Amino acid sequence: MDYLKGLNTSQRQAVEQTQGPVMIVAGAGSGKTRVITYRVAHLISKGVDPFQILVLTFTNKAAKEMRERIMKVVGAEAKNIWMGTFHSVFAKILRVEAHKIGYPNNFTIYDTDDSKSLIKAILKEMNLDDKLYNPNFVYGRISMCKNNLISAAEYNQNEQIQAEDFSTGRGMLGKVYETYAARCFKAGAMDFDDLLFKTNVLLKEHPDVLHKYQHKFKYLMVDEYQDTNFSQYLIVKKLAAVNYNLCVVGDDAQSIYGFRGANIQNILNFQKDYPDVKIYKLEQNYRSTQNIVNVANSIIANNKNQLDKNVFSENDIGDKIKITRSFSDNEEGKSVAESILQERSNNALNWSDFAILYRTNAQSRSMEEALRKLSIPYKIYGGLSFYQRKEIKDLIAYFRLTFNPSDEEAFKRVINYPARGIGKTTIDKIIVAADQQNQTMFEIISDAAQHLDNRAALSVSNFATTIKSFAAVAKNSSAYDAALHIAQHSGLLKDLYDDKSVEGLSRYENIQELLNGIKEFSEREDIEDKGLDVFMQDIALLTNDDNDKGDNKDTVSLMTIHSSKGLEFPQVYIVGLEENLFPSQMALNSRADLEEERRLFYVAITRAEKKLHISYATSRFKFGSLINCEPSRFLDEIDPKYLELDFVKKAPAGNPFFENERTQWQSKTSSSNTSSGDYFSKPKPPVAGKVKTTSLLAKAHVPTEGFTPDDTSNLQVGEEVEHERFGFGKVINLEGSKPDIKATIFFKEIGQKQLLLKFAKLRIVKN
Repeated sequence: MDYLKGLNTSQRQAVEQTQGPVMIVAGAGSGKTRVITYRVAHLISKGVDPFQILVLTFTNKAAKEMRERIMKVVGAEAKNIWMGTFHSVFAKILRVEAHKIGYPNNFTIYDTDDSKSLIKAILKEMNLDDKLYNPNFVYGRISMCKNNLISAAEYNQNEQIQAEDFSTGRGMLGKVYETYAARCFKAGAMDFDDLLFKTNVLLKEHPDVLHKYQHKFKYLMVDEYQDTNFSQYLIVKKLAAVNYNLCVVGDDAQSIYGFRGANIQNILNFQKDYPDVKIYKLEQNYRSTQNIVNVANSIIANNKNQLDKNVFSENDIGDKIKITRSFSDNEEGKSVAESILQERSNNALNWSDFAILYRTNAQSRSMEEALRKLSIPYKIYGGLSFYQRKEIKDLIAYFRLTFNPSDEEAFKRVINYPARGIGKTTIDKIIVAADQQNQTMFEIISDAAQHLDNRAALSVSNFATTIKSFAAVAKNSSAYDAALHIAQHSGLLKDLYDDKSVEGLSRYENIQELLNGIKEFSEREDIEDKGLDVFMQDIALLTNDDNDKGDNKDTVSLMTIHSSKGLEFPQVYIVGLEENLFPSQMALNSRADLEEERRLFYVAITRAEKKLHISYATSRFKFGSLINCEPSRFLDEIDPKYLELDFVKKAPAGNPFFENERTQWQSKTSSSNTSSGDYFSKPKPPVAGKVKTTSLLAKAHVPTEGFTPDDTSNLQVGEEVEHERFGFGKVINLEGSKPDIKATIFFKEIGQKQLLLKFAKLRIVKN
């Protein structure tokens, strides 16, 4: 029982309460893993058979770490615990029971690529347009249905779902889902989502199987319970229904996977499901300084839907949180890199003590380039280096081929991407002909009629003509104009834009970020030759990552905030705190989405142990244009007494503007206010007739009966529109070009808002 001595009072109570329903609300850095580990060890120490304990996690890494820790306490008996991810544990059960629902016990598990490949084949067989029925979109739709336990049959019987599909021109989605499910069944295969979906089917249709596992698992523990979806929730509830010994561990403030189907209500409503639950709150943060914890608390306090807790730290007070303002995203990258260099030198730290966190993958570009220029080693965590991402390499391959048609690797990479009907057989013939004639592959397709049949010759000849036209454009254009022309006329930009999945949107944003970097290069005043070929030389050098030797772990970590969950670093830089970036523009349509963004910011803050830096830019290149950026509303929610404004501190003495800022900030920090108010915001002229300042508190709008969004690609200033949530409004300004037109609309109930038309879903009011 020595292991109990190292626990604080709340931790020990949670460990020793082994009977009945238990909820452990574990704040960031509060020793959650230790509590789970010791609770399982305590059960075994009290005589519980390890075979009767089921522990469910969300990552194999977490399960492995917990099992190793338990073994240190109870020895080899820990190997007998049923512990693993939801998918691995229930795949194991299905291997035994699958025959009861018509599957062989040696069923195949399809990975994502397998599933998408099958979906593509089905779409082709059904002669469906793969632009409208994008395979990624279809896969995501089927996955969403399975996580909500909607079978193909139920999908086709649901009138609301059918109406939605037909309204978007995708009335065959139900048939695709039905065919996909049937083909998987015929092949004796389950996809990743089936492992949970079919487990629910098994437990529902076979009471004997449910009874067997309800009595087998007398003690259940679920880690990261706030991240469970409906399918996972139902399995856990069924298995715990007999013995009632269910312990869930989690933190509603760190629920950040709503886009994957996670339902925060599972943890918020746990007490309603189990009225006699014992609740233990792990509120002491052992990771971070007091200032960092206080900043996190001041942010998350703005969320309405949360469990009550008071996270605190008894560590050193620590430095104030440094806020840095830059004039562009490139300057932001430079500022962060220089700060890391200085902090490492001043405090004798390792590179691995630093992490840079961002909201979107595309933001890594400016950070990577700045780190490279100062020879700072770094590693992209949970993802590829910006220039190693497929979509970036695809477009760069087009650039390479434009300037060097003999580049065979670039040639093979893009000759049939986007798809232009040039198959593997044709490519093999080109390779053979090139070898036989001692010519390059590009020379062969430039004279394709001599080497290929008519149909193949036409396709490859058109490709050769396209590349030659790119070379002509690039010869007389700036780097940006040439790059944009190639991205558009190659079809690559449209192919990515048509992919409306989360991954597709991310890839499209990455291409836009590359074009933004080229735009900045084109506008530099310190170089004379600004052609795309010169930019390509820079890229060739930039992508030779001499720092990543594989065994060199002393590197700065770069990652999205989602990837950072569960990690911690002595010093953390959170970059890009701007409206429409963080919080994301997609999260501003509902309170639930905005609260998830705020929880994401909370997660980012609580990764820091000793020092936290936050930065934002006042301008950023987007879609080739320099746009003004407003500081994130989240900055206004931080209590100013915990902050240090780097741009005020470094301001030159005697400058009236900065002296005014100093006066304002001193006033803020010396007052009793607990909010920064709108200090970070730019002064805005009053809007005539504006009746409210926020849509989140407004009375919900009831859409017109039969509300259906219109095509707004030709929307005009002065037209009246209706939005499902914001109500009726008038278009007062339009900016940008198709397909990224931004509309400024004055809504009668909530005032002025800016919306991207392609996402806005507006109905045009006919007078």
